[in-house]
Amino acid sequence: MGTERGADRDVALLWERYRDTRSAAVRERLILHYSPLVKYVAGRVAVGMPASVDHADLVSYGIFGLLDAIEKYDVDKGFKFETYAITRIRGAIIDELRSVDWVPRSVRSKARRLETAMHKLESQLHRSPTEEELAAELAITVQELQETLQKVSLTSVAALDEVLDVGEGDRISLVDTLQDLSTPQPEASYEDAETKQLLRQAITRLSEREQTVLGLYYFEGMTLAQVGDVLGVTESRICQIHTKAVLSLRTKLLERTHG
Repeated sequence: MGTERGADRDVALLWERYRDTRSAAVRERLILHYSPLVKYVAGRVAVGMPASVDHADLVSYGIFGLLDAIEKYDVDKGFKFETYAITRIRGAIIDELRSVDWVPRSVRSKARRLETAMHKLESQLHRSPTEEELAAELAITVQELQETLQKVSLTSVAALDEVLDVGEGDRISLVDTLQDLSTPQPEASYEDAETKQLLRQAITRLSEREQTVLGLYYFEGMTLAQVGDVLGVTESRICQIHTKAVLSLRTKLLERTHG
């Protein structure tokens, strides 16, 4: 315990020195200290992606997000750096994945069809549609829907980590709309409160299982396989549930930004 407190004090002193001097040497020490955070985020983004996506590449993309976070972090605000940095690291990784455009066009097309159907049913039902309702709207079987959800999940187009523009220069990631009461919320100072409230309301309309999957994956830090063990289903099935839940939340955000 004493060692941990000593380490925390050392890091706090580094931040104070960097705030006062903007020293390149101090910045390098901060980068080294927080580099495991980049590896953690890269590992989370890599879940379910094809083998062609190299984990080392994701880490290198994420380093740019870490550098940006260190440069812009205000130590005097009083919130944890890790909370602030994770969104920027994820955003840097996802931006780079988009730029290389590795997602097959057919999968992008399926993702758009899913989003359109989800939006239509959300508007009609005022809740997240069931898989049966969504399959009927798309004129496919439930099994075909689940296979489509599996493919779409590989694209990251439906990731809660995705950072989206919500207008007037503000940016928000869907995961930031999920409230974690145990962690300080620095994003409250720069993200769109109305959008966050809208999505919190949307979360309450998800099924209990969908809410559980999101909570275990994003806040408990479990892998999809571990979530499957907890709920007694396969990792593939959890991936499908996760993708459907996030598509529902995403349609609400797009409705807000384009409505």
